[in-house]
Amino acid sequence: MEVSLRGKVALVTGASRGIGRAIALEMAHSGADLVIASRKLPDLEKVAAEIKAAGGKALPVAAHIGRMEDIQALVSQAVKEFGRIDILVNDAATNPTMDPAINVSERAWDSIMNLNLKGLFFLSQAVARIMKEQGGGAIINIASIAGVQPDILPVYSISKAAVIMATKVMAKEWAPFGIRVNTLSPGQTKTQFSEALWGNPEILKYILERTPMKRIAEPEEMACTAVFLASDQAGYITGQNVMVDGGMTI
Repeated sequence: MEVSLRGKVALVTGASRGIGRAIALEMAHSGADLVIASRKLPDLEKVAAEIKAAGGKALPVAAHIGRMEDIQALVSQAVKEFGRIDILVNDAATNPTMDPAINVSERAWDSIMNLNLKGLFFLSQAVARIMKEQGGGAIINIASIAGVQPDILPVYSISKAAVIMATKVMAKEWAPFGIRVNTLSPGQTKTQFSEALWGNPEILKYILERTPMKRIAEPEEMACTAVFLASDQAGYITGQNVMVDGGMTI
């Protein structure tokens, strides 16, 4: 089955590294034009160069998705450059604390919820308004299996559980506009973001004991699933949480 995104414009947040970068590159290889966003422009420019070297188009935009003014500026730049947005991938996320729930500070809570949930929701809202006028589109929210099963990162888990519900709310409300909204929930994946977990031998042992496939994922394994969910081949899939976790949640 050939999965093509040719002729589509994709906006990917958190695209400077890890799963976001892998998704942006895979979508470019599948024919999409890319708007890539993260907080640091130099890191984004490296990814944009990779996309352009492969023959694709890429617009890097420095944006903090936790700031409303940055969200509006990002969407405006995307539409100005390409005229439309067909795909949104909400990958940007943070987790500044490893504290157990009993010790989590208000500051850490606000930081996590502001980016992982509030920013994701309002960027989706802004893009959905454009997609509605276009006649449709696809939104993919990157959550985590931590949003399904309590994890050692308590507030992060709560934020990702909320992302899964936000996806269902969006999917139900926006389906009449031709907008599909799905969640991709990765298991433990080898990224810089999660290195504090898989880079710790004791935590890695704990993870692998609970993963039937006995390994952690590569970012590219998430990217292929995201491309499928964004494609016309997934045209009747909406409101779903696709867990790519090596069987951990069995």
